[in-house]
Amino acid sequence: MPKRPGSDAETPTQHEQIEVPGNALVDQIKELIRQGNIRRLIVRRPSGEALVEIPLTAGLGVATLLTLFAPVLAALAAMGALIAQFRVEIQRAPPASEDPPRSGPADPQHDRDDWLR
Repeated sequence: MPKRPGSDAETPTQHEQIEVPGNALVDQIKELIRQGNIRRLIVRRPSGEALVEIPLTAGLGVATLLTLFAPVLAALAAMGALIAQFRVEIQRAPPASEDPPRSGPADPQHDRDDWLR
């Protein structure tokens, strides 16, 4: 199957796992959503069983995401009262390059001189 431009298959992601106590799960997820560079969150039991997978879209604002996932967060809060520890798997977008590649020569005066010749 061909890859589509911009698909996750060709864009590298950074993976991270954190252990979160049940009573802090919802606050931790809200904080991760506010960071803005998260592509996907997976909440797992300590045994590794996935309870919830939350795909996040970069184009949506934080308030919109928190509103859309309010029922999921409420369910996680209820589970947090019953389960002592969770493992949260985080998939982050890679950091943006600080120096974009230049499309032309570094010296504009050089371009002008070449054009005048």
